[in-house]
Amino acid sequence: MGLVARPAYEQWIRGYVGTPVAKVLTGIRRSGKSSLLTSTADWLRHRSTPDRVVHIDFDLLSTEPLRSSVALDAHLRAITPPDGPFAVLLDEVQEVDQWERLVNSLLAEGRADIYLTGSNSKVLSSELSTYITGRYVAIDVTTLSFAEHLEFTDHLQGSDVSDIAGQFEVYVRRGGFPGLYVAEYDDAQTQQLVSDIYRSILVKDILSRHPVRNVELFERVAAFAMDNIGSIVSARSISMFLKSQQRMLSHPTVAEYLSFLTQSYLLTKVPRYDLRGRALLATNEKYYAGDHGLVNALFGYSTDRLPGLLENIVGAEIARRGYRVMVGKQGETEVDFVGERADEKIYIQVCTTILDPTTRRREIAPLAAINDSYPKYVVTLDQMAGGNQDGIRHVWIPRFLLDQSW
Repeated sequence: MGLVARPAYEQWIRGYVGTPVAKVLTGIRRSGKSSLLTSTADWLRHRSTPDRVVHIDFDLLSTEPLRSSVALDAHLRAITPPDGPFAVLLDEVQEVDQWERLVNSLLAEGRADIYLTGSNSKVLSSELSTYITGRYVAIDVTTLSFAEHLEFTDHLQGSDVSDIAGQFEVYVRRGGFPGLYVAEYDDAQTQQLVSDIYRSILVKDILSRHPVRNVELFERVAAFAMDNIGSIVSARSISMFLKSQQRMLSHPTVAEYLSFLTQSYLLTKVPRYDLRGRALLATNEKYYAGDHGLVNALFGYSTDRLPGLLENIVGAEIARRGYRVMVGKQGETEVDFVGERADEKIYIQVCTTILDPTTRRREIAPLAAINDSYPKYVVTLDQMAGGNQDGIRHVWIPRFLLDQSW
């Protein structure tokens, strides 16, 4: 079964082909980085010759002898032409010891067109900024958007995607890991597959790289954060919760564990922004899952968690479109998301319904209090949503996610 194209990412990659910078694809494991690298390798081979394109996946056991900069450098010199350009595509490059020295050497030599993927932002960002500052471009590859869910469902399963409401329910329950779309998995199989991804990230990207003394407490912190997506969470509040459960863990240690989780892309931290003072707030951020399917895999799908899942989905879509995502603080109230992109801004409230007048007033009030002309939305599961109240648009969430005009 062939790969399904992801045109936005492919267009970005191909725009940098042949340029003297390393192209770096980052993001959570199983988000599709490897598939994008494979499709890029195939495309490059069609433009050149196979001997000038080297593609190595360091998740494979067979690559164990190459997992040092010296060994990999010797291997590349042995298999690439002695003259002229060649392309090097290294998948999960963080598995290579001192990989940044190799990349720096290849860039200095000037012949290699370099493409990298990685699943740990701390490893990548520190080495990239230290050794090859100004000589790389990076893009975060996310799991599938709702629009991509429809495309993958149509291409790989031949399922009916005309029922947008039904497909959105599937998307909310399953999440967007591309590997879920290669076969007709039932709910139990889906939960097992995503749970395995979660465990793999914990082991490969966190526990094998960081000195976590008490694995059980670390996993409790991870589960607490996943169970409270969309809520204000602090290291201190988690520490106090654990204390109430007769588990002692200092809040500096909790903060360190949360940083491990964000570095592995299991969690995304969204800062709060004071809309009146126009400044970022230093505490009480919110966390969202790297893919909302992880929450359902860990705890099972429940309508009690639906508001958080919907926020997770909408927040991820805002980020995909290049906005810097923040939570807006407006006096004693909040705007779920503030997105900034160049000279653009967008304000979004997310909730299940605003058909109840009290809920409607509560959700609209923070937006109505914002005194500027940037777009403002309330997005809900109300299928008959529509209209514009004082410049605030009410939109059905699936329609909002598929709308390319914002």
